[in-house]
Amino acid sequence: MPGPGSEILLGVLFFGAALLYSSVGHGGASGYLAAMALVGVPPALMRPTALVMNVAVSSISLYKFARAGGFAWRLFLPFAVTSIPMAYVGGRIHLPVAWFGALVGVALLFSAWRLFAETLRTDRPARVVTGPPPVALALLVGAGIGLLSGLTGVGGGIFLSPLIVLLGWGTVRDSAAPTAAFILVNSAAGFVGVLTRHPVLPDALPYWVAAVIAGGMIGATLGAKRLGNRTLRRALAAVLAIAGGKMMI
Repeated sequence: MPGPGSEILLGVLFFGAALLYSSVGHGGASGYLAAMALVGVPPALMRPTALVMNVAVSSISLYKFARAGGFAWRLFLPFAVTSIPMAYVGGRIHLPVAWFGALVGVALLFSAWRLFAETLRTDRPARVVTGPPPVALALLVGAGIGLLSGLTGVGGGIFLSPLIVLLGWGTVRDSAAPTAAFILVNSAAGFVGVLTRHPVLPDALPYWVAAVIAGGMIGATLGAKRLGNRTLRRALAAVLAIAGGKMMI
């Protein structure tokens, strides 16, 4: 584990990631993984650490966005039914370091692409919303995202929310609260799965959780009022891309 200086640096990075991700209803796991990859945290510590902080921030995002815009159960429940057990299964699986690095690297690069793409869509016409997907399709998608969530330590929001918007299942506003809830249940299930393998958690985790709670409170409050920052999103996308490349190498 990196020294005290690195722990403080990680706390600052975690705060920033929580602030930015919570502004769009996400828990921030890909940002936490990126920060830990850049600082050199051992892979065995990365997944449980990211999942714990994800639970904290997604809980805040869920509360804030549900109060601001309501909760579309049809955009949450069918996905969650299969994602929860699969996230638990994924959390129980111990991947070789090379495989873990490759999976996390792909997740980070995907997240970087999504964040950057969102900054380019502000002037495009709104997509046509056709309504929630068929239940069978939602169950299948939820299972796949849940397994990937448990394996990598992300909550799955970086995969679910783009699907909801791009495929016309709902608007960005519709997806915010259900995505936060999806991240919360997947992160909790994944962490329970990881716990069955008796993981070691970093001593600084309580301080990091406090940092992400502070960032999450600020970000979710601003996000619920639709306050965004394109430059910050692009900067975070660059960091995610660099960290994703590092993990894959």
